[in-house]
Formats: sequence, C-alpha cells, structure tokens
Amino acid sequence: MEKNTSVVHGRIKKRKALEEAHSNPPFSFDELSQDLLEIVLSWLPASSFLRLRSVCKRWSSVSVSPTFQIACSQIPFRDPWFLMVDHELNQSVIFDTSEGNWKNLIRPAGFNQVKRIAIASCDGLVCFRHTLGGFEVCNPVTGTCRKLPLPDLAQPLHAVSMSFDKDSSFSSYRVVLVSGELPNLSFRMFSSDKNKWEEEVMLTRQAGDSSETDIAGGGETVYFLSKSGEVVATNMLRSPSKEFSSVLAIENGEEIVYFLSQSGTVLACNLSKRNFYEHPRLLPFYSEYSIDVVVCKGEMMVVVLSEFLETASLRVWRFGKGSKSWLQVAAMPPSMSHEFYGRKADINCAGCGDMIFVCLNSINFSSCVICNVVENVWTELPKCVVNGKAKEFVSAFSFEPRLEACV
Repeated sequence: MEKNTSVVHGRIKKRKALEEAHSNPPFSFDELSQDLLEIVLSWLPASSFLRLRSVCKRWSSVSVSPTFQIACSQIPFRDPWFLMVDHELNQSVIFDTSEGNWKNLIRPAGFNQVKRIAIASCDGLVCFRHTLGGFEVCNPVTGTCRKLPLPDLAQPLHAVSMSFDKDSSFSSYRVVLVSGELPNLSFRMFSSDKNKWEEEVMLTRQAGDSSETDIAGGGETVYFLSKSGEVVATNMLRSPSKEFSSVLAIENGEEIVYFLSQSGTVLACNLSKRNFYEHPRLLPFYSEYSIDVVVCKGEMMVVVLSEFLETASLRVWRFGKGSKSWLQVAAMPPSMSHEFYGRKADINCAGCGDMIFVCLNSINFSSCVICNVVENVWTELPKCVVNGKAKEFVSAFSFEPRLEACV
C-alpha cells in the first residue's frame, strides 16, 4: 500500500512539474532587447559567433550592427588565432586557440594570396606585402582589406610592425617601417586616420650603446667551421614571411620596435625618443643556433634553439634592464627538445598574451609548439591534415579575432 502511494505521489509531482514548465517556459533569447542580445553575443568566442549567426536573421544582422561592434570592443582580450604560412607561402589555415583546432580561413572574393604575404600583425589585423612592394591591411575574420599608399623608401627595409592607437576601439592603427643602413636608421609611420605616410624620422644611436657587432663592425659577414665541418656564415637567412619581422612593445609609455640584425642580435628602435640601441649577443657569434624575437606578457623576449653536448635545447629569454643581461624565462623539457638535435631546424615564433607559438622546420622535419610562459608548459600541436596530407608550416602571425577591427 505504501509503495502504491509513493508511485501515485511521484506521478502527481511529475504532472505538477510538467504543468509548471508549460506555465513557465524556458528562457528565450527572443525576449532580450537588441542591446542586451548584442552584449551577450559579444562575449562569445569568434568561432562560436560565426557559427551561431546562421541561427536566424536577427542574429545574422547583429554582426554588422555598430552597437554590437562597440560591445565587442569592450571585451579586453580574446583567445588568439594564428595565421599559418607554409613553404609555398600559402596562408589559408589558422590555429584557433579557443577551440584548439585548425581551421580553413575564408578569403574575400578576389584575394590573390600568391601575390602577397603576411609580414606583420596586431590585435585584429594582419599586414600583407605585395611582391611589387606595396602594403595591404586586412581583417582576417571579416575579410575586409585596405591597400595603403606606396611609401617612399630610398633605403633598404629592415622591419615592419603595427599597433592600434590607444582608446581608438580598434578603429585607428599605425604601420611602422624601419629602414636604412646601420648605423643610419630611420622610420616612417602610416596613419589610418590620415591615410598617408608621415615624414621620415632619423634615429640616432643611444648614448652609452657600446655594442661591437653590427653597428661597430658595419655588418660584415664572419665565416666559421661548424662541428660537422661545414662553413657557416654569421648572417641570418630568414624565410620570406619573416624577412621584415619585428615586434612593438610599450615600455614606460614609450613605443619600441624590436627586430633582429643580420647577425642575430636584437636591435631596439625607440620611436618616442627617436634613438636605437643594440642588445648584447645572447650566444657567441660562432655558435650555431636559430633565434626569433617576440612580445609576450607585454615585454620583449627571444626564443633560441641551440645545440650543446649532443642534445638540443629550446629556451625563452628576457633582457634584464637592471642587470643588462639575458635571463631565462622558460625552457622546453629535454625529453621534447632532444628530438630537434641534428635536424638543423629553423624557428619562427609569434607571441600573444602569455603564450608563444613556435614553428620548427627543416628539410625533412616540421613541428608546431605552443609555450605557456607563465606555467612553463610546452604543448606540441597535432598535425594539420588537408586532403590527406600533413601541412608543414614555416611561420605564424598572431591576431585576436575581432569583428570590430577596422581597416
């Protein structure tokens, strides 16, 4: 009798629950005002929003709403995407860190990627360089592009970097070109607001800079014998996508562009003070190693792949301003880095937030690794397979997927 009573009571409770559900239906997004809907959707990862905007016409119209773009600009940070470049300079794949997978990048109609190559990036934009020397800035998420006026460059180009103006809500940016022959360097800056290149500014050598490499030696090439008996030159050979690679950091309110000299030292151009200086060499010039410069945690760091005592090491270093020496920040576990020994691999890196994306490749080897600098955690990424074949990438450019970033 008690059993039957409990069953009856259970049915009554279930029926009441169903009646309450019908009288109080689940929450619907249709009940949200347009402003509130845009705020909610602005917090979605870019990949999720791009998929969900096909749910209905209302959600699709949100992507072009000016108020939605303002809401998106209030999001302080988005998990980065990395635009990948392979040996054939194809740039149609990205790695999405929010979902941890590879994606095909949809290009705008008429975009001919064979005639242009990515050379710089910042926040939500990527800068491309044409084979004829022109520049174009694109938002990889929206596909919008803008061709820049041709700059008047009389001296060899060394570095290209980008930055958004402060408090511009991703609507105003600058492109910086550093050119000249050491020690006679200069820079020119493109303003998206003015749509023109500003006048060339000469850079002077910082007082007290007593470096004795490129600046003192005139950038002359030095040759030496490697451990295997091969003749090696001190001049660096960069892949086309990293030929003008540089990073821009804000230090004490001053804009500083960092890039590698031909011999592998780090040059710093202070745009605010209009001077430059050279950091001391991390390893002896006769050492065989691969190096790249990144901005991580808001400061300049270098990633170095070197060989020593029959093994390889991959380490991250920062420059201590007080000690004026290089300090180790992170190191790949030896069990992982030993795989690179003897492969003569080259590294090309991109930093964003607390992470560094590292592309390692040689003639018969390719790997992509992400390092969390804060936790010193190194993760090797799965191969990107397209049409049954694993792609090999030579470099990557980081950007935040921002629909609101204007070109």
